[in-house]
Amino acid sequence: MKYTVWSPLLTLALPVLAENISPIEVIEVNAQKRLQPITEVTTSVSIISGKKIADLNIKDVTELTFSAPNFKVTQNAAEGTPPAINIRGVGSIDYNTSTQSPVGVYIDGATGGSANSQLVNLFDIESIEILRGPQGTLFGRNTTGGAVVITTVKPRLENSGYIDIGLAERAHRSAEGALNRKLNETSAVRFAFTHHIYNYSTNNIQPNTPQAHMRQTQGRASIYSEINKLTLNGNIYFGEWQGVVNPPANLGVIESFDASTGLPDAFCSPQQAGSLQCTDAFGFNDGSEAFHDLAVNNNVNNNSPHSSSNYGLNIEAKYQISDSFYWVSQTHGAKLDRKHAFNSDASPSRLGEGNQDVIVKNFSQELRLHKNFDRSNLIVGAYWLKEDLIQDNDFDLFRDFRDLPSLFSVAAQFFYDNQIDITSQSIFSNIDTQLSDNTSIELGLRYNWEEVSYFALGNINVPLFSGDTNGLTIPGWNAGGKVKDNNLSGKIAIHHEINKANIGFFSFSRGFKSGGYNGALITSQFEADNNFYEAEALNAYEIGLHSQLGSNTKLYTAIFYYDYQDQQVFMNQSAITPGAPPLQLITNVGESSIHGLELELDSKLSKSLFLNVAFGYLPNANLKSFINASGDEITNNRLPFTSEFTLNIDLNYAFEIQQHNFGFNLNTNFQSDFYFDQNQNPFAKQNGYHLTNLRVSWQKDNISSGLWIKNLTNRQYSHLKFDLVNIYGMLQDYRGEARQIGLDVRYQF
Repeated sequence: MKYTVWSPLLTLALPVLAENISPIEVIEVNAQKRLQPITEVTTSVSIISGKKIADLNIKDVTELTFSAPNFKVTQNAAEGTPPAINIRGVGSIDYNTSTQSPVGVYIDGATGGSANSQLVNLFDIESIEILRGPQGTLFGRNTTGGAVVITTVKPRLENSGYIDIGLAERAHRSAEGALNRKLNETSAVRFAFTHHIYNYSTNNIQPNTPQAHMRQTQGRASIYSEINKLTLNGNIYFGEWQGVVNPPANLGVIESFDASTGLPDAFCSPQQAGSLQCTDAFGFNDGSEAFHDLAVNNNVNNNSPHSSSNYGLNIEAKYQISDSFYWVSQTHGAKLDRKHAFNSDASPSRLGEGNQDVIVKNFSQELRLHKNFDRSNLIVGAYWLKEDLIQDNDFDLFRDFRDLPSLFSVAAQFFYDNQIDITSQSIFSNIDTQLSDNTSIELGLRYNWEEVSYFALGNINVPLFSGDTNGLTIPGWNAGGKVKDNNLSGKIAIHHEINKANIGFFSFSRGFKSGGYNGALITSQFEADNNFYEAEALNAYEIGLHSQLGSNTKLYTAIFYYDYQDQQVFMNQSAITPGAPPLQLITNVGESSIHGLELELDSKLSKSLFLNVAFGYLPNANLKSFINASGDEITNNRLPFTSEFTLNIDLNYAFEIQQHNFGFNLNTNFQSDFYFDQNQNPFAKQNGYHLTNLRVSWQKDNISSGLWIKNLTNRQYSHLKFDLVNIYGMLQDYRGEARQIGLDVRYQF
């Protein structure tokens, strides 16, 4: 039998499969806040099962890049800072604790608000859905680029549980477990936890300096109960992190200095940067060719600590008014207290150390009414969010210069305390109606009101004479403001069944993200007064096609075009004054355009062999024009963190021998070149690379074990290269983890 579907992926020439292979399973998703087969959803969505997360030993969301086309997540400026999540070129690279990402992360239906809450450890997970494109109706706030929807395992009406113990290189010790208990015929509770202790790949060769490490403990207690027509799903959770911050390497770019002036007179090429022949502006390199070696004074600033403490409550209540009519209430409250030290100069010298400390408190409430008609499904709802971010930051610039008679006046310590308060309200409605047996239409609207208030207070400590380490603290700045935005977002989509093997949709979606204030590093009244940025909007056009290639192979194809208006982009701009700290701005850059395509293939090649391929292509993802800090107009630069090509291949093979089950999983992710900032700086560029993960497993009865390898080929890559050439003659280079081999054992009961 031969199948014909328009798609370039057919060039793979997949074999026609034997009829006795059981059909591939039908996947259901909650992308539209109700359970539907994935072929009925007018949104591009990829789903990751909890089993896959466990099999690949995925610790947190920063390791999810493998899971969808045109999707990238990175640790950004070290673990503990807000991650950089990018979908189809839409995302944020801002590591500051005030960041409001254009990609939303939802856990059990609730969002934590700012990007501080997006660094999520994954344990006892049911599934994760990656929703691409604006989600401006049902998810709404800050989902211009899409949403990551995480669903944890709910309590079940049974007595069960598991414990999983793991060991790995770099002193990695882990434990994860869950205990599920049935209370009665309609109620159950579940307790889950995870604990990790580990060192990073970085090897700090600076004497008397602690190696970077982390200890993380998190837990969750959940309850499920049916009381007549009311169903309750609730959980309380907590997390505690303690460790020494993983520092960046020093990517020096200066080849030589003028003997008479002491200023640089020759620069290294991007390929040479960071090598032994290159130094920073102060003549430093770490003296080692080993990629993961660095020399950073992590012994100062109270041993460069990272600590996080968070807890929260999430309650979902569903009341069934009739067979076709019910309401849902989603209540969420949380608090995060995070302290994070950083080292800007990435060297043994004290030229730029500081702390990013933040307290985040948020509360949200959503109410939805769901009504099913004969040929329609209606959702009407309202949403309210209150979030307060209180920052207590400092940056100690050129501390070592305080002892130098000719340079002590350059040194200063900046204390920049910010408070950003956000109130967001919206009403929304979504209806999909069957126009005929083969065609339906979906209409969605959301109206948002948002208010962001900002207050910044700064002080500066300056030395009065050479050797003055205490200095004098003087007032620096006092600024504030308030911005109000309201906007209409939504969606219109046509869903059509072409034939039994091909189902497609066309959609137009509009996403919206309000304006606000950037709480990044501030060193002057001017910066404090100019931290405002305006709202952005994204108009997206998309065609998607689900194709059934026989009973054992499914193919999803999508093409899309984005018209981005007043796009908010995090700018790392060198200061106009040489030697001054860089300007860290969120700026509206006018228009940009993005278009591309995606292919996802799921195929059951045999009874034991399963293949998943996800391919993304973004030939155009460019900022049309923007003005940098020096007043120069930059045109047609590619968006940061946006690869032209992404390719994920996941191969699973399972077989049984005498009641022993064996498994083999090979996962490879390839990303082509991309830039870390908006300047297309060749020094701040990541060349294309691939990461391959491998797992071999065994299971018999209730016991299973797995041997896994992350980064099998030991690829060298970076999470972020941050340009500080103007002030330090180098870039901070936050390097990805080296190859790691581990073993885990699980007992289920």
